[in-house]
Parts: sequence; structure tokens; C-alpha cells
Amino acid sequence: MTHQIPNRREFLQAGVAGITVAGIAGAAQTEKINAGGIPLRPLGRTGEMVTILCLGGYHSTRHQDEAESIRLIQRAVDEGISFLDNAWDYHDGVAEERMGKALAEGGRRDKVFLMTKCCGRTASDAQKNLDDSLRRLKTDHLDLWQFHEVIYDNDPDWIFDKGGAIETALRAKQQGKIRFLGFTGHKDPAIHLKMLAKPYDWATVQMPLNVMDGHFRSFQKLVLPELVKRQIGPLGMKSLGGAGKIVSDAGVAIEDALRYVLSLPISALVSGIDSMQVLEQNLKIVREFKPLDASERTRIERQTAKLAGDGRFELFKTSKMYDGKVHRGQHGFATDIA
Repeated sequence: MTHQIPNRREFLQAGVAGITVAGIAGAAQTEKINAGGIPLRPLGRTGEMVTILCLGGYHSTRHQDEAESIRLIQRAVDEGISFLDNAWDYHDGVAEERMGKALAEGGRRDKVFLMTKCCGRTASDAQKNLDDSLRRLKTDHLDLWQFHEVIYDNDPDWIFDKGGAIETALRAKQQGKIRFLGFTGHKDPAIHLKMLAKPYDWATVQMPLNVMDGHFRSFQKLVLPELVKRQIGPLGMKSLGGAGKIVSDAGVAIEDALRYVLSLPISALVSGIDSMQVLEQNLKIVREFKPLDASERTRIERQTAKLAGDGRFELFKTSKMYDGKVHRGQHGFATDIA
């Protein structure tokens, strides 16, 4: 089924409505709590319930010592985080390998909802990505497979052209190798809307959501309302702006930064957890989570309005420094950009 992109006025109206109901939706979605004390929310219309905190595969596997990464992943799962993220290109495959080893011990694979991402844009490249990911993660299926970094204007067309990666994804679903399909991106809401207009009913969409986003090229205002309307599971990322700049440079309290995003009508927040200390910090925030009330939300939005307008805290929208080298290479850009 093909969906038309609403006009600008319709999206602006939907965006205002999305902000207005954010706290209410967040409250309604956090009534269920798992044995680890972590709230659960529905993943769109999939029928799955996932923890509102998703362990990011990039940060959790970037230790020099593999054993440290494995301990961190296993501790996160044992504490109740049952939604795990990864991608084919993270650390040149090391991220998936380490997560696979961590989940293989103690039957942890059966305790988690496992997601990884496909970098390939052609059917053949996507098939190689899928085969690699299944092998590295030591599993026979993925719960969620997402097209990674849909960030260039022609990515949606490339994926859906004849011989494109969507062919591999649909075949893999039929074969039972993946259960659900989604896409991610951090560049421009217009590209997300183009992907949403393609002839596929996505299970999930991942995008940057943070205290600055509402003021600049906003996914919260332009994309999130459409996902809610279509019952697609929204996944937030870059809640601290990348490299934590929203906290370190803009002076936003980390609890405010995380609670703001978690109070939006999202299914889960993918969080870059790279140490036991950050894990404990984020666990405390989600276990004690209460959606922002209207006054708290207004305070944070007023605090960030003057800082956000030029995108300095969301460089993943305005520069290539956050674009993966695989995707830069696909489009003929230098792969060694700092």
C-alpha cells in the first residue's frame, strides 16, 4: 500500500498535536513493567512489547577489551533490558560478533528482542549483510532488521528500485530469517517522509529525537505524528545530540534530556551505553521514569529554543561527520571524513 505525503500545513498541525499529547501518550504507554523494573511499551502494531530503553550496539562494543563489552551486554540483559540494537557496519563487524558471543551464553538470545541494520542498497549487498549478521550474532533469525542510515535523497529509490535491497528483505521475511522490517536515518525529515511513502508498511522507524530537535529540522514535529497515526513503532536515538553535546556543551541535565524523549509517544530509546556507570545511570532514570508534565516540558523547550536554531547541537543533520563510511562510500564521498 502506498501512502501519500501530507502537505506542509497538515504536518505542522500534526506536529503541534504530537507535542500536545506527548506526556499523555508517554504515561499511557508505561503502565507495564518487566521483572527488571523497566517499563514496557508496544512496538507499533507488531504485537511485541519492548523495554523503553534499548541497548545501543555501537557504544556497548567499543571497548578495546572484548571481555568488557561482553560483560556490559550481559549485565544489561540480566538487569532487564530486553531490546538490543546493532548494525552490520559497527566496528567493521566486531559489534555484532561481540554481541553474538554475549547472547550465546546463558540462553540470553531467547530473552531479548534483537535488532540489527542493513547497509546494503542492492539485493546482493543486502543478502551478504544478512548472512554476515546472522553468523556474527549466532542466531537463525533477527527480530527486527532495519535499513541503516537512509540519509541521502536517493536512498529510498535505490532500496526500492528493481534489484534493490527491499527484495532481499521481503524474501528473508518469507523465509523466517527476519520477523519485522524498518529503517533508520538521522539527516532530514523529508527523506524519512519519502521512505514512508514507499509501498511498504514499516514496523518501525528510527530517528533522532532530543530536546533540540523540536526547534530545528524536526523529526518530532514532521515524522513522529505520522508514525503514531499509522501505528508504526517510533524508535528514538541521539537523545544527547551525538557525543553528549547537549549535556556537555548546552548544559541540559541528563535526566531532563532522557525524560524529554521518553515522554514522547515512542516505543523505545536507543541509548549509547558504553560503561557500567552509564548503564546504572540510565537504568535508574527509566526505573523511576515519570512522563514530563506540561510545565516541565515548557521549561526544557524554552531553555533550548535559542540554542537549537542553527543545528550546532545536531551536526548529524547538517554535516557528514556522523555518516557511516560505508554509506559515504556508496555515494562516492570520501570515507575518511573526521
